[in-house]
Amino acid sequence: MTDLTALEAELRGAVRGEVGFDVTSRALVTMDASNYRRVPLGVVAPRDADDVEAVLQVCRDRGVPVVARGGGTSIAGQATGTGVVLDFTRHMNRLLSLDPQARTAVVQPGLVLDRLQEAAAPHGLRFGPDPSTHSRCTLGGMIGNNACGSHSVAWGTTADNVRELSVLTARGQRLRPGPRWAGAPEGLRELAGTELARLRTGFPDLPRRISGYALDALLPERGADVARSFCGSEGTLGVLTEAVVRLVEAPRARALAVLGYSDESAAAEAAAGLLPHRPLTVEGMARDLVPAATTTHLPRGDAWLFVETGGDTQTQAQARAETIAGAADAVDTLVLTDPAAQRALWRVREDAAGTATRMPDGTEAWPGWEDCAVPPARLGAYLRDFRTLLAAHGLRGTPYGHFGDGCIHARIDFDLLSTAGVSRFRRFSEELAHLVVDHGGSLSGEHGDGQARAELLPKMYGPQTVALFERAKAVWDPDGLLNPGMLVRPAPLDTNLRFAVLPREPVDVAFGYPADGGDFTAAVRRCVGVAACRTTHVSGPAVMCPSFRATGAEEHSTRGRARLLHEMLAGELVTDGWRSTEVRDALDLCLSCKGCRSDCPVGVDMATYKAEFLHHHYAGRRRPAAHYSLGMLPLWLRWTAATRTAPALNALAAVGPLAAVAKRLAGITPRRPIPRLAAEPFTRWWRRRRRPTREGGGELAVLWPDTFTEHLSPTVGKAAVRVLEAAGLRVALPPTLRLRRPPVGDGRSVTVNPLAVLRGRGRVCCGLTYVSTGQLERARAVLRRTLDLMDPVLETDAPVVVLEPSCAAALRTDLPELLPDDPRAHRLAGRVLTFAEALERHAPGWRPPRLDRPVAGQTHCHQHAVLGDAADRRLRTAAGLTGDLAGGCCGLAGNFGFEKGHFEVSAACAEEQLLPSVRTAPAGTVVLADGYSCRTQLDQLAGTRARHLAEVLAEALEEGTG
Repeated sequence: MTDLTALEAELRGAVRGEVGFDVTSRALVTMDASNYRRVPLGVVAPRDADDVEAVLQVCRDRGVPVVARGGGTSIAGQATGTGVVLDFTRHMNRLLSLDPQARTAVVQPGLVLDRLQEAAAPHGLRFGPDPSTHSRCTLGGMIGNNACGSHSVAWGTTADNVRELSVLTARGQRLRPGPRWAGAPEGLRELAGTELARLRTGFPDLPRRISGYALDALLPERGADVARSFCGSEGTLGVLTEAVVRLVEAPRARALAVLGYSDESAAAEAAAGLLPHRPLTVEGMARDLVPAATTTHLPRGDAWLFVETGGDTQTQAQARAETIAGAADAVDTLVLTDPAAQRALWRVREDAAGTATRMPDGTEAWPGWEDCAVPPARLGAYLRDFRTLLAAHGLRGTPYGHFGDGCIHARIDFDLLSTAGVSRFRRFSEELAHLVVDHGGSLSGEHGDGQARAELLPKMYGPQTVALFERAKAVWDPDGLLNPGMLVRPAPLDTNLRFAVLPREPVDVAFGYPADGGDFTAAVRRCVGVAACRTTHVSGPAVMCPSFRATGAEEHSTRGRARLLHEMLAGELVTDGWRSTEVRDALDLCLSCKGCRSDCPVGVDMATYKAEFLHHHYAGRRRPAAHYSLGMLPLWLRWTAATRTAPALNALAAVGPLAAVAKRLAGITPRRPIPRLAAEPFTRWWRRRRRPTREGGGELAVLWPDTFTEHLSPTVGKAAVRVLEAAGLRVALPPTLRLRRPPVGDGRSVTVNPLAVLRGRGRVCCGLTYVSTGQLERARAVLRRTLDLMDPVLETDAPVVVLEPSCAAALRTDLPELLPDDPRAHRLAGRVLTFAEALERHAPGWRPPRLDRPVAGQTHCHQHAVLGDAADRRLRTAAGLTGDLAGGCCGLAGNFGFEKGHFEVSAACAEEQLLPSVRTAPAGTVVLADGYSCRTQLDQLAGTRARHLAEVLAEALEEGTG
């Protein structure tokens, strides 16, 4: 047995990079994007090739396997291992040089593809292969798997675009593989020379043959290209430390022909006929994977080909697309030239690897047979046989992918949880391998064999060629040190399954998890590892995952946190369950922005998982101070209102030493000013205001007095009342329990204990602060009292207008998920509207005043993730407010940015999109931020006053604009 303590100590003494043998470091790399799981001994993040060499020497001396890992998005299990994992993404992630004249770039293995594309773009160049994971996959991983992507019909696979490699063998030899036997290890040339006949006849000739070792690249007529033969070896031959890659000229303009067909088989049969037109892409998708909202913008059909064309001008690209559309035997066609419309469709295609993991009925689906490839002319027939085989095994799957190359992706609803289901998975795999070979295909057409298919390589190549693979492995890695169990002498395809370690009985939880059948384990299983959350550069409306972009650390990504939750449920690495400090620490920097709920292709909802974990973690234990101060904010603010002490507290908060003591006791960072409390709460203003004379008419709208509007920004509530009434609506507030005299306006007068009001029993509340701090029993109690108060409203058809996006999101999602058995919760959630939605749906004839000014600011992250902002954009357009709001997260995120230890990450999130958008805005720009947190962040970090859209419109009404 390996002495882990000694191994860790020796590695720490040998390398300059980080060495992690702790639970978190190991848990984060137990899985990739496949069905497989292996627990490593430790993780090393090398700083350079010398570090890699040192790791190899230590591990060689101790007989410990080494696994090279890039972005961890491999789908066949080849980025997992039981030894030491090399993480190249932390340090060896640079673009070393770019030569526009030679059209080459020198890259390190951890460089993310999009960073190379960004550097090449100003020169009119790009790297040809572009997997759907281009925003987070690494060049090293692409070389290891011989990745392809949607443009391979034009620019080939990664192997077609590699010039030279720098490789370290397991025995420490530094090689420079290239053409004409450059960099070949001793014995490789002799091995190939004795097997020329097999190399010429034993390898299928098709564009997407990725399976096995590409030993035929060593043929003299193919240039004896050692670098090309190394591509696709999945880290089993040597460790890549540097690569010289070829760049291609990028088209200056693009167009997209969308061709509709009756089903995917018809689309597949048509794909090969389009190749003579030399398109850039020929991608296929069926209706099952295309959101309903998107299909309304597509031509008629139940399956589509996306055929991209390029040109020096937009006219040229469009003409080529129209030629293809005219030549296609399609049900209907459409040519798109608008870049935004094209990007929207490509986003649907790129997200398919995630969205396909859930069938329309919610059934889980998994990789495993994700990327078989056949000759393009055989694709239609193959798909029909594939469907027949699925039906014979009682399985379902939706094919999509690279139809122009004959490469098909499909997530299949394998039952990988039961013994019978795993047995069926094996039988299907064996039969499908036969089917692919019968059609002249390759078991892998893009993602490599890994553990998923390597066992079945004899069916494709025969035992003698597979024996040749083993001999080649022995030439490169005679000790079998590198990524054992992959490609040669593989582990059985039905072992090491990631779900085998998870509990079979449901876990007792607080939330309802309706999309996962009430099963928290199924919710955690949603993360399949495609790692969209690891995208380091975002623009536009995207939000996920702000903490990862701020820190660059895997444990602060949605995927990393999901991995730790998986290991917590498994109980092998993380052994203390809900009490785990590793999980707690990883979740600590989760902003609960809910961005993953919408931006994650599989709908992981880490904000909910965090609240669930904190609920269990602190059950019966003392909580952090901020949970009592900020988590119970509604209680304290009601107390200040009831005692009318807001002016005194504001004065005390202005005294530096007193504020410092208060912040220390409350668990608040000393770097944040304490926000001022309103002298008069919104509802007190409401009770004393004079009602408009037309109050009796108009449609009733109930305005929700959220905690932030009530106590911190009552001007937002006043403005909303002004606008809603100007639009002809009759505004009311939810019923409340009153202490003293009957209310002037709406409400019920009930004699209660004075403490009841201070405990929050007299007013409605969405429970947001309790949820975000995991005080779920308190949240349930608050929400039940809220539903009791809202009973009279729920008996009407009145909409409930919520001004604070985070509160609206809590009512729409957290409320029914915390009280799933209370039908009132679902009714109230269905009534909740944003300010803009209320005007659009209930005052459709009203026109806002015209301002004709540009806007800057940010769409609230909860609005992006849960509520949607389409109505807001239409309202801004109608008011003449031009421009788009930034995406991302403001970084304050309710209590997060105020808590001790979070300021740096909070500020970094704001600096990503929000603050730059405001700083660069021209004079006269209206700065919009509907969320109180967003407005506070802008005020405290940029000295900028932002306003709710209601405030902007109310001011225009008062001025008589328009």
